[in-house]
Amino acid sequence: MVSLIIGFLLIALSITVRNNKATPPLVQQIGNDAVGIVDRVVEYPVAFVKGAGGTVSDLLNTYSENQKLKQQVDSLATQKASDEALRRENSQLKQQLKLNKSLTDFKKISAYTISRAPSSWQNQIVISKGSLAGVTKNAAVLSEKGLVGRVVEVNKTNSKVELVSSTNDSANRFATQIQTDSGVVNGLITGYNSDTNRLLMGQITSQKKIKKGDQVITSGMGGNSPKGILVGTVVKVAKDDYGLASKVELKPAADLTNLDVVTVAKRTD
Repeated sequence: MVSLIIGFLLIALSITVRNNKATPPLVQQIGNDAVGIVDRVVEYPVAFVKGAGGTVSDLLNTYSENQKLKQQVDSLATQKASDEALRRENSQLKQQLKLNKSLTDFKKISAYTISRAPSSWQNQIVISKGSLAGVTKNAAVLSEKGLVGRVVEVNKTNSKVELVSSTNDSANRFATQIQTDSGVVNGLITGYNSDTNRLLMGQITSQKKIKKGDQVITSGMGGNSPKGILVGTVVKVAKDDYGLASKVELKPAADLTNLDVVTVAKRTD
């Protein structure tokens, strides 16, 4: 009881002294200054870590947004090529032939890559869909960015795809067309240069001017592949002795080294 009374008296005395003095006692001043110094020492590294964490978070958000924008740009390029092909077809063919189905119409069958042997890395992949899913032989196969290849063998639950980058001389090549400022130039994919990662387009029958950056799409000829699938862009034009285009090098639209997910384009006409 005596200890409690003494304690209350000391508290009351401390409050009275604090209220009557303009400045706290010397011991309290020293304690307050020490606490202030410790607070500042701790505050600076905490503020630095907090600021660094905010910067890292901003960088991660920026990277994520950049990846999304890149995917949107790739999708827009593919959509633009398809829309341009559809516009030309509508003006040139539909009114004349009264087609019930457009050459650009196709059914999409999504699949993923099961295997890709190192020995045939440039030539073939095996995908997870077959005849049970509606896959048919010679159907075009594409990724989000553009043409990948065509189906050459169909099983019940899987299919073998020959890539457009195939170095096999007996490969069934795609009929393509270049969309130039002066009109359409038809040709055929005739090969692939693995050293430069370039597709080669030959058998060009038109004298229209072809320039770097022109888009190349499938022409729809042959009855299996839909028209308007983006194949690539022109990077180089070789001319013959008469100054006419004889061979065109293309940069593939699709990333042929990354084919985890693909789409089989089954023509519907």
